[in-house]
Amino acid sequence: MSSANSRPQSFWFSTLDEPVEPRAPLDGDAQFDVAIVGAGYTGLWAAYYLNQREPGFRIAVVEAEVAGFGASGRNGGWCAYYFSGIEALLADPNTRERALALQRAMFDAVDEVGRASTAAGIDCDYAKGGVLVAGTSRPELERVRAGYDEMREYGFSEDDFSWLEADAFAERARIHGVLGGIYSPHCAAIQPAKLALGLASFLEARGVAVFEQSPVRTIAKGVLTTDRGRIRADNVLRCTEGYTCRLPGLKRTILPLHSMMIATEPLPDSIWKEIGLHGRPTFADYRRTVTYGQRTADNRLAFGTRGLYYYGSGIHDDFNRGDPSFVHTRSTLLELFPALSGVEITHRWGGVLGVTRDWMPFLQFDARTGLGAAGGYSGNGVAAANLAGRTFADLVLREATERTSFPWVNHSSRKWEPEPLRWLGAQGVRRVGEWADAVEKKGRDAGLLGSIFDVFAAH
Repeated sequence: MSSANSRPQSFWFSTLDEPVEPRAPLDGDAQFDVAIVGAGYTGLWAAYYLNQREPGFRIAVVEAEVAGFGASGRNGGWCAYYFSGIEALLADPNTRERALALQRAMFDAVDEVGRASTAAGIDCDYAKGGVLVAGTSRPELERVRAGYDEMREYGFSEDDFSWLEADAFAERARIHGVLGGIYSPHCAAIQPAKLALGLASFLEARGVAVFEQSPVRTIAKGVLTTDRGRIRADNVLRCTEGYTCRLPGLKRTILPLHSMMIATEPLPDSIWKEIGLHGRPTFADYRRTVTYGQRTADNRLAFGTRGLYYYGSGIHDDFNRGDPSFVHTRSTLLELFPALSGVEITHRWGGVLGVTRDWMPFLQFDARTGLGAAGGYSGNGVAAANLAGRTFADLVLREATERTSFPWVNHSSRKWEPEPLRWLGAQGVRRVGEWADAVEKKGRDAGLLGSIFDVFAAH
């Protein structure tokens, strides 16, 4: 997609009341206190909290397309407590205490998105209906139960995670074949594009400069460069997530993995009575290849699966409606809710998310150079990006807080393998995950297939 297009491809953008008019690009050189690369959630929240705490700071956000163009405007609208990679941190006695604090901070981040968006006057259809995770086969159920038991052993209460037997689960969501599952209140459904665009407009009104249609070509200490000018700043924060591979020298830092989504037509009350989801909880089952869905504010069902990797860390922003991935996504949705078999799919879109080699997000900042970077959320970035924004504010202001002691701060993952190993590995792991899911759907243990997937996908 070129910068001339005003609507990035997603249901969230296509159903906005007003067309998106790109802001002017950077034109010439400029000086700021803080320059942020990327107008997704991480960059926008960093600018938000820095502006709140230091209104006199000169802050610039520089975006290659328009605010929310990437994952922030294409995701499933889950503002969830999930923090990728935290299982390994919780399992290690050396990192458990800080990991527990990080997990509780993620619980709070879900609420903070609601608080901050309300304070900023942003209506992003925020509805804290929690999340339901179903086991629809005996092996899935066992894995869901094991995850629940682990969280209880770590000290989380029924107020954080509650176990639902099949009948209790079905009272909330009538997922076909559900045998039981987990409910957590720590998740909200949102309209992602409304949040990103609302933050950008709020920041601009507060004096933050937002330059769109301005791809950043290079980042160095104290300076970022675009085709039409450069910005000098004491602090430069890279918040480019899945698009990081487009910057020089960073192609193997983050794997760009694509997630595919569909949205139905608005559904009548008769269907909602049949499938549930009252109060707008988000939902998923526990297959390895990932599902996620929500009931939207206008009574559609938005649903996604992941993930596709393209050779050479290729990134696709537009997808043909006939792409086989959408057929797979629809068939998966119908597995969960057969009552939707006659429902029209009105929107199909995809987008890229970022995955590190150890599936652990990172937030880095060097106080000597003023250079920072964050990302690698593995598809769980809506709430995590808010926490990242607040943490960046602490670090840029050189303040030591509980947030700056969390284990993802200054965490470094090793690089992804060079091609063709990167592509072969990604394709192999996806295929193994699909095979393991197919075996488990028949009620059998996935055995070696499941173990291979769990090792290489860091689950």
